[in-house]
Amino acid sequence: MEEPQEISSTNDSCVGDIVIEKYLVESKEAASHVQLACSVQHCAFPLDGNQLCIWNTEDPSHQRLILRGHQQPITAVAFGNTANPLLICSASQDCVIMWKLDECREKVLEASPLLSLFIDEDSRQLVTGSADGQLWIFSLGESHHYRCVTHVDLKKKTESFSTRRVESQLCSLPEESQLPSTDGLERGGEIEVELPVLSLAPCALSLVPSSERGFVSSENASCLWIGSSAGLFILNLANFELEAVLRYKDFRNLSIQVAGSCAVMGKTGNHMAFCLLTSLFGSQVAVLEIRLACLVRSLPRPNVGKDLSVLPRSGVLPTSPLYFALVEEKSTKPASQKQSAVRSVVKDQPLVFHSRVRSSGYTSAPHVTMFLPKTNIKNNGKRSSKCKNNYKCKEYPSESPLPTRLSKQLAVASDPTAVCCLQFSDDGRRLACGLANHLSLVFDADLSGKPAVFSGHDGAVSTVCWSHDGRWLLSTSQDGTLRVWSARRTELALCLGEGMFPRPVQSAQFYYIDAFILSSSGPEFQLLKYHVDTCNDDLRRYKQKSRCKAVFSLRMTDAVEMTSFSAVNDFYSYIVLTAGRNRTLEVFDLNVGRSAALIAGAHSRPVHQICQNKGSSFMSQQSQVYNLFATTAVGDGMRLWDLRTLRCERRFEGHPSRGYPCRIAFSPCGRYVACGAEDRHVYVYEMGSSTFSHRLAGHTDTVTAVAFNPSAPQLATATLDGKLQLFLAE
Repeated sequence: MEEPQEISSTNDSCVGDIVIEKYLVESKEAASHVQLACSVQHCAFPLDGNQLCIWNTEDPSHQRLILRGHQQPITAVAFGNTANPLLICSASQDCVIMWKLDECREKVLEASPLLSLFIDEDSRQLVTGSADGQLWIFSLGESHHYRCVTHVDLKKKTESFSTRRVESQLCSLPEESQLPSTDGLERGGEIEVELPVLSLAPCALSLVPSSERGFVSSENASCLWIGSSAGLFILNLANFELEAVLRYKDFRNLSIQVAGSCAVMGKTGNHMAFCLLTSLFGSQVAVLEIRLACLVRSLPRPNVGKDLSVLPRSGVLPTSPLYFALVEEKSTKPASQKQSAVRSVVKDQPLVFHSRVRSSGYTSAPHVTMFLPKTNIKNNGKRSSKCKNNYKCKEYPSESPLPTRLSKQLAVASDPTAVCCLQFSDDGRRLACGLANHLSLVFDADLSGKPAVFSGHDGAVSTVCWSHDGRWLLSTSQDGTLRVWSARRTELALCLGEGMFPRPVQSAQFYYIDAFILSSSGPEFQLLKYHVDTCNDDLRRYKQKSRCKAVFSLRMTDAVEMTSFSAVNDFYSYIVLTAGRNRTLEVFDLNVGRSAALIAGAHSRPVHQICQNKGSSFMSQQSQVYNLFATTAVGDGMRLWDLRTLRCERRFEGHPSRGYPCRIAFSPCGRYVACGAEDRHVYVYEMGSSTFSHRLAGHTDTVTAVAFNPSAPQLATATLDGKLQLFLAE
């Protein structure tokens, strides 16, 4: 057996090749008798006692990652067993912390230094600003755990604001030396590479009189001054959009064009704001006085949308498609054989002239009595004797708490099948749902008893809609057909297929208090006049005499595919809201029969649902609230819009919906909006807050659809695995 040879070196240079010191760091406290950790790519050790230091062994160019969270000195460190995600655990006398290294490196190494911080007491939000022009808004609400509400890129917001200003074609500005010129904006505007957030301060934009403020900001929205090296910005904390931009270089009378430091005092009683600036390249210090009212008056005031309203302001025009259809209904009403026999007898009788003959009214336009929703907010509680025993006259409890208690859960089928849509009837007594197994079911509102089954579709049911009187149930399916069912007999009354539409039907609903059916197919929607045969003869009713014909149709601008639409059926309204595949929203006025407004870039992705605040027959709301509607898109949250301004008034962020098009719904009182989410929860937002107020658990899969009962404080939810949940008020 050979003895092992001893390895030695007589050359000093060879010694350096054997052992190389790759990294050295000095710690303020000794790290002896501490469990250290090494993995294939990383080394972990305590630094300065209570800090955890991570070093990448494969790429030493990466700076060390410092993780802070311990109050006591770290005594042990260990890596997890999986490479993705890479976990590391650190322990001290006070706590044990589990870190996800990839997320920590993304947030810590790639983040720029924080330069400013602001807490908004009204919205209970924390706003931080960094050197690279990024703002992060966090929720300070109870049980929110400092959840990140949204992230704002100041540079992108400035570019978007400049684009909107160019499109508005601002024509005149008073006092050229005091207000910014638009020459740079008309050429496209040069946007600074970085806009560091130097300071944050509250802005009293809501105190400016509404006559001067125009459409800018709502009265209750919180706004924020953002001070940067290039200028001052006003950010709306409700919709996270810029309301005003004031750039130093646009004002020729300012000595400082690039600021190094900034401080803003925004809350003053005389609509003034003061800004303290120091120069980045010089020694100047300046104090600016900003007249907020003048700044707001210099902003564009588009006129589009000011005449739009969900509630009709005038009668039906003689040229409206609604007018001709209603007149046709009266003029073509079929007469029975008995009536014709009577006429044949009458025409042979002597003609008798009466002293008084009532005018036929042929020379005057027919009058249509417009039914309006209940807007009488002040109610003395007195009712007529007719309503004492009438279910329709029951009032929705205005001060009732939100339904948050899970009362009942049931499976709609023996095998898991997705529930695609939900809708309560207008009287609140029945709940309809469309399933992926081609069926539609109708339950009692309390989910008791055996459901009524409507079968006939050859694809997943994508839409269910009740008629206003509750007699009919409309459904559309992925098979491209539209069907109207008798809710009482659970049988088909009308079926519209390929021969009726140029493309398969995507969605449909009753419209104009059941006078029409609105349907969408491809880039257009059709106004359909229908007649459902109500024959009670068991032998004759199987020979379908129901009929339907298209009386009017409109296409979206650029003929893009329509992804969603919405209109009110509870009362007469001329407005139809549509969404296109190109992320636009378009408003149509059927009284004039054309497009009334177009909103480009409503979301970062196509809108999959438009939900209007339609109110309820059991609840009174202010008339202007009916002009609010919400939109939602996969991965882009919800946005609240006002038809009068055509602006996004508020954004609702925080509910995960990255892959499935979860649906939304307004409460009958108009104070809440609920949405499904992929984390098996329902998120409920108050209209005055961008963060959720309630998070409802108890679901077993992705929540696909939600619906509020119009007559009682109840919330129904549906999941992807085919279960219905009913929530009641505490």
